[in-house]
Amino acid sequence: MEHDRLYWNPLLETMPREKLRDLQLAKFQRILRWAWANSPLYRRLYDAAGLVPDDIRTWDDVRRIPTLEKEHYRSAQAKDPWPYGESLCVPIEEVTNYHQTSGTTGQPVYQPDTWRDWEWWTECWCYIMWAMGFRNTDRVFVPFGYNVFVAYWAGHYAAEKLGCEVVPGGVLNTAERLLKMKELQVTAFMATPTYVLGMAETAREKLGLDPRGMGIRRILCAGEPGASVPSTKRRMEEAWGADVYDHIGATEIGGWAYECTHKPGGTHVNEGMFLVELVDLETGAPVEEPGRLGRIVITALDRLAQPCVRFDSKDVAMWADDCTCGRTFRVLKGGIHGRTDHITKVKGVLFSPVSVEELVREMPELGDEFELIVQKNGDIDEVTLKVELQPHCCAREADVREKLAREFRMKTNLNCRLEFHPFGRLPRYEVKAKRFKDLRQDH
Repeated sequence: MEHDRLYWNPLLETMPREKLRDLQLAKFQRILRWAWANSPLYRRLYDAAGLVPDDIRTWDDVRRIPTLEKEHYRSAQAKDPWPYGESLCVPIEEVTNYHQTSGTTGQPVYQPDTWRDWEWWTECWCYIMWAMGFRNTDRVFVPFGYNVFVAYWAGHYAAEKLGCEVVPGGVLNTAERLLKMKELQVTAFMATPTYVLGMAETAREKLGLDPRGMGIRRILCAGEPGASVPSTKRRMEEAWGADVYDHIGATEIGGWAYECTHKPGGTHVNEGMFLVELVDLETGAPVEEPGRLGRIVITALDRLAQPCVRFDSKDVAMWADDCTCGRTFRVLKGGIHGRTDHITKVKGVLFSPVSVEELVREMPELGDEFELIVQKNGDIDEVTLKVELQPHCCAREADVREKLAREFRMKTNLNCRLEFHPFGRLPRYEVKAKRFKDLRQDH
């Protein structure tokens, strides 16, 4: 497969839109042919739709291609060649890297990569980190327990490729990580928004350290929408005295979107390496205009061992206006707005947990952690919001309760039952937080 001719281009980020779209279409046609020729999973999917790669000549044709979901991977895997089965497109001997999804939405998906795939993923992360200002003068701490979940593996490799000094902090606990960061005068680190706030809390409450005095200049976030939620971003930046940037990625897809130093209120899509389509939440029709929510369907244009072609990510986003940084890559306004399996109707009202996160983090009287539960009380939907007061909050709980209930109604058009818990009582998370629980399906 002649893959490199359209692969690397140092001018991708500023390529004129027309040329970029031509490049994307050519790459899409190429990865489609590769998947159809080498994967029984994709061949079966496209045969059922009565399509062959030569049918795809225009952008309208692209939308005829069936979408792929996690369940397709799950049903194709755990077979020979073990464990990737019918999704594998290369000889098993060429696979050099194993990772898997976190399993938060069901049985983990196995992710094989060749060495070339891993170089591609690392290069994707180089785009991410360079746009955020990471340079060879940075000493980067990675407070992550390295394991089979892909998480920040590629971030580690990309930081090295950019010339940064990387400090792995996997086996240390939170307090030990903070002390090591202080000792080594680390300038940057990577973590989920939840853990960024949790580390700041541990520094203040358990170590008597002010995170703002630790010399951190930039923080790269992933795994949750929080770094694109203005109130959450503000809390993190105020806690650390550092710039906080968002990134979007997934095990099956790769690192495909990032915030730049201009902070346009969203994330650039790496359109040189990925094709991102937004489709209407109900009809599936293309969504091109800014400001309208759509479901993300995404293709990794250069990944060979286990291709990702028109993958239904279940994430929801909207296009924004262009950024002033000079990149021609489009921007997703506010990053990820949630997932289709989290955006649900409560009492007939469309409800997103991300809106509640923004509300809680806007109130200085409340701690960083919360839990949101939707369940049935008889035949009626009931929303419960669990929060913590800040440990040194001077406001009366009754006043905070009244304010929170009022703001919740204004933002969601719903009432909720409020529970106030002692500070530190709600669960803390290091990787992906599980704050939203919809228990109605178990009713």
